[in-house]
Amino acid sequence: QVQLVESGGGLVQPGGSLRLSCAASGFTFSSYAMSWYRQAPGKERELVATITGTGAMSNYGDSVKGRFTISRDNAKNTVYLQMNSLKPEDTAVYYCNTMRRLTVYWGQGTQVTVSS
Repeated sequence: QVQLVESGGGLVQPGGSLRLSCAASGFTFSSYAMSWYRQAPGKERELVATITGTGAMSNYGDSVKGRFTISRDNAKNTVYLQMNSLKPEDTAVYYCNTMRRLTVYWGQGTQVTVSS
């Protein structure tokens, strides 16, 4: 079955960097777009970034443009989110996401906390 497992979250100071990883299994990874979402306490889940199956195209939420970069390694069935210049408002649980045959799949999430 489809499994998405995120890792790489943690506590970081404002202005710092983190790289999140999402290991995927149970489907033909390179055939599907992958996304990162995040959800802060008391807020709705929001799209952070999406990348196509080949990795040729990506797009970003307005709040992270120029600071975050999504990438993927299809040989490792893994999608990444490089987060630079982190701000306290980036604090959230970050989720990996894909959709296959009209079913949406989520990972368990990884907590990112930006605080001094």
